[in-house]
Amino acid sequence: MAIDRELAQAAKAWPFQEARTVIDRLGGADTSNTPDKGYVLFETGYGPSGLPHIGTFGEVARTTMVRNAFEAMSDIPTKLIAFSDDMDGLRKVPENVPEREMLTGHLGKPLTEVPDPFGTHDSFGSHNNARLQAFLDTFGFEYEFRSSTKCYRTGEFDVTLLKVLANYDAVMQVIVPTLGKERQSTYSPFLPICPRTGVVLQVPMEQVNPDVGTVVYRDPDTNEMVETLVTGGACKLQWKADWAMRWVAFSVDYEMSGKDLIDSVNLSGRICRVLGSKPPAGLTYELFLDENGEKISKSRGNGLTIEDWLTYGPPESLSQFMFAKPKTAKRLFFDVIPKSVDEYLTYIAKYPEQEPDQQLMNPVWHIHTGDVPAAGAGLSFGVLMNLAGACNSENPEVLWGFIARYAEGATPKNSPMLDRLVGHAIAYYRDFVKPTKQYRAATEAEYAALADLAGRFAELSDNADAETMQNEVYAVGKEHEFEPLRDWFKALYEVLFGQSQGPRFGSFAVLYGRDKTVELLNRALAGEDLSVG
Repeated sequence: MAIDRELAQAAKAWPFQEARTVIDRLGGADTSNTPDKGYVLFETGYGPSGLPHIGTFGEVARTTMVRNAFEAMSDIPTKLIAFSDDMDGLRKVPENVPEREMLTGHLGKPLTEVPDPFGTHDSFGSHNNARLQAFLDTFGFEYEFRSSTKCYRTGEFDVTLLKVLANYDAVMQVIVPTLGKERQSTYSPFLPICPRTGVVLQVPMEQVNPDVGTVVYRDPDTNEMVETLVTGGACKLQWKADWAMRWVAFSVDYEMSGKDLIDSVNLSGRICRVLGSKPPAGLTYELFLDENGEKISKSRGNGLTIEDWLTYGPPESLSQFMFAKPKTAKRLFFDVIPKSVDEYLTYIAKYPEQEPDQQLMNPVWHIHTGDVPAAGAGLSFGVLMNLAGACNSENPEVLWGFIARYAEGATPKNSPMLDRLVGHAIAYYRDFVKPTKQYRAATEAEYAALADLAGRFAELSDNADAETMQNEVYAVGKEHEFEPLRDWFKALYEVLFGQSQGPRFGSFAVLYGRDKTVELLNRALAGEDLSVG
């Protein structure tokens, strides 16, 4: 990833802008500004109350992009922690998991004490943690996974927990004014784990004893007074205090978060200062929405799953989606996948021709950490889907028969990315395009134009390129006076493919072959049913 440091320091892509906020926090990029812990720490947080979703991946991917940009500007070592808040109590049963009735009996317990409804791990928290790590590992992220439960129980947080206890009143003064009157009377930053039930208790503290490291609370069921240590996993902290405590305990330098956590970031930052530390730098990103414009929720399961995306698009396309405009709210549903795939393919094709400063603005530099692969055959995802439709086949070998003629020498073995795209395109076509196809007959004006186009294509050389064929499509539309011209392209796709839009027709025609494209046009003119191949 060796690049010119001056170019990196001047780069305008958002990961470089974020990396500069870390450098400013350190006081400079020189190794003399290395933190006492020996590295710059980037952190991402995850609440395993539900199955991991793409938003979780997005935070790790984006943070990794900032980390890579930082490393391009500085020799200070770095580390990335993926932290799981798995000691949180289970507040409600997710809608998208089995054994919901069983889970109801464990409400309030730490997620690592709730049985796994899938039956594969020792707890629900462990199951979801494993799902997250397995996915992150498929992308090759370099990270260190940390469990809240383990950090609390092994004493890793003890020193900082005692610091919170020593500053109990000051922490309360930060949080309590932000709460409603009823909650003010019951709030405490410390949440004892009930020794009788194992439930995470939200109860007020009757006594705070910093000198011996304990708090005293009244058991809500027995009304008895209970004294407990705040260390060793006997208590955990409320969310905002917990976040601040973690920043202090780990000495976190950078953590991004969603727009819905702006108030939490501010309050946790204030608590961090109360504890004598400096809050991390970080980006506030916009939220992911489902197709109805509603916030994606782990418990509701109303967004794309990680597995969904990887069925219909390669991992690189998901990283492309995450790179683009992090401060803009984006809808995350199936229709965005083809667009993201083709955006990725467009950027990777441009990369070799760009100047070094432009390459640092290109998403693929950040997706591949500067080690950008070759572009490949130059076929768009849309073209591959239309090829599947024109062939009326879901067999990759059929599509490869056309691809091999288009890209001489290309095979599934020597073009693995293209082979993956073929598989994804077939899956997306089968599940989303084919069921919605609505072919129609050409109007009189369209019939004449289609016949003209078939004749022009027939006169072209068998090895005419995409631009030549596209020019003929434009010429026919103009000469037959389609106004606006996009109505002509819409007619082409509705008559030939049963859909209102698609990729450049010239590119499809070259891939499908001149003769086969002429045959397709003539079949449409003859009124044949194109949906049966």
